[in-house]
Amino acid sequence: MKRDILQRYCRRMRIIKGIIFNSVEQVKEIRSKALLLGDLDAMNEYMNQVALCSFSSFDVAGGVSGKDDPERFYHGFVLGLMVDLSDRYHIASNRESGFGRYDVILKPLDVAKDAIVMEFKVHKPKREASLEETVQAALKQIQDKKYDRELLSEGFQKGQIRHYGFAFHGKEVLIGEELNGNPEKP
Repeated sequence: MKRDILQRYCRRMRIIKGIIFNSVEQVKEIRSKALLLGDLDAMNEYMNQVALCSFSSFDVAGGVSGKDDPERFYHGFVLGLMVDLSDRYHIASNRESGFGRYDVILKPLDVAKDAIVMEFKVHKPKREASLEETVQAALKQIQDKKYDRELLSEGFQKGQIRHYGFAFHGKEVLIGEELNGNPEKP
């Protein structure tokens, strides 16, 4: 029953998207603008629609042995969504900066634009009570590990660097942003 409802919902979403956006390029542009303009509501809505309609529970499961790492799936998925920004941003993944390795950094080719640091976390109910806490843990990791060190050394100012924490739990996604050292509630 629930599966039928979900399939109908996803089918309707594809039809609506097809009617509203008559090309893939327009969908990409809307997604990119949400990220680049910092529209957190649009980013969250888009990511949750995509997750709901395209993720399989097998994609995001921890596996029977517990050795599978769903964060890798989410990381690859978000990284794939960023590819169309490569004409405007240098996209780097899992590189060392500060005291660790960030998940994704987008460095604008136009230095007047903002740079973006992204950290992905899979919600662990034993560690965090909510997705909001998972987002805050991701944002705290960016600060604690000083992931913007690379950007600062390349001449970016603190005010030009945006931090996004992504929390994932199955097919649910929550994105939060830290603005100039102050976390914005998702």
